[in-house]
Amino acid sequence: MYFVYVLKSEIENRLYKGMTNDIDRRVYEHNHGKNKSTKPYRPWKLVYKEEFSTFEEARKRELFFKSGFGREQLKKILDS
Repeated sequence: MYFVYVLKSEIENRLYKGMTNDIDRRVYEHNHGKNKSTKPYRPWKLVYKEEFSTFEEARKRELFFKSGFGREQLKKILDS
């Protein structure tokens, strides 16, 4: 299984979108400074995730969330 996930910084109004096959490990890595791009904005909170059976499906959804229209859709999802 693969996950597309969204993290929210607890110190700044930032979202991070990513994908992984081990969601717990990945959130741990973000919160312990293992990722250069998220390290300055720790701690992170998992605010959304979706599960997919293939890497390709998850990657497609991750790229969608990183697009302009995808960011708008994600905002609607998170606001509801």
